[in-house]
Amino acid sequence: MPEFAELLSALMPYQWQPMVTLVCGAALLLYLSGLARGAAPGFWRNFAFFLGLGLMYGVTQTQFDYFSQYVFFIHRIQHLVLHHVAAMMLVLANPLPVLARGTPQPLRDNLLAPLWRSAPVRTGYAVLQQPAVAAFLFAGLVYFWLIPSIHFDAMLSGWLYSVMNWSMALDGLLFWWLVLNPHAPGSGRHCLGYGMRCILLAAVAFPQIILGAYIFFYGTGIYEFYEVCGSPWPIDTDTDRVLGGLITWIPPAMMSVVGLLVVLSQMFRQEKREAERLGQGAPATGSTA
Repeated sequence: MPEFAELLSALMPYQWQPMVTLVCGAALLLYLSGLARGAAPGFWRNFAFFLGLGLMYGVTQTQFDYFSQYVFFIHRIQHLVLHHVAAMMLVLANPLPVLARGTPQPLRDNLLAPLWRSAPVRTGYAVLQQPAVAAFLFAGLVYFWLIPSIHFDAMLSGWLYSVMNWSMALDGLLFWWLVLNPHAPGSGRHCLGYGMRCILLAAVAFPQIILGAYIFFYGTGIYEFYEVCGSPWPIDTDTDRVLGGLITWIPPAMMSVVGLLVVLSQMFRQEKREAERLGQGAPATGSTA
């Protein structure tokens, strides 16, 4: 059937990246194994995990990646998914307990646990989870990869293009985990207070708004790559640039608003649990015969 052949072709990688397939495939298998070995975490967490993982794979290992390499606004959608949407979905799923349960015990005990406890990994993670560093990297990477000369080189170089996408995905996971960590403030070394989480979400929104607005209004001719290499669609380069600026401007700000709503929801649930705990621990009143 021609329709099926076209669909299958659209789902095949434009440029196969074995590491992406390996990471996504391993995460999927370990998660399914973890579900089979214990209680399911609930429909919405499962949905968020499969959606986030599917989106990360879809924008990098299907024909979507082809269009993202030749159409600027599609490229901005790709990074919006990697840095914001898919990363947030995976963090909201909180899949680590399920993944740990699905990981073979020898691998977990002999490799992953010692690696996590090693000084370089712990130190590096602690630095990256410092609020100021996390906010700077989250907004700064967007700016860095959109510097015209660097963007031109990244779009022409296979390995640099891969580094760009990996950096956006990994940094997105780190940032959203810092601000949407489901654990209560103070329960862990990097569990920030709810106020600081809100400040970080606001802090990363404004630089992206400014950059997107600049590309939208004043960015004529700054991304020469798309003029030199051409587009698979009959789209004017200025229209492409305007759409790309709009995607850099509005959706990331909306994701910060969504993050704020999630943080406020976490705060209200924590206050409710604290009130219930104090209520249960209150001494009984009245007299007994």
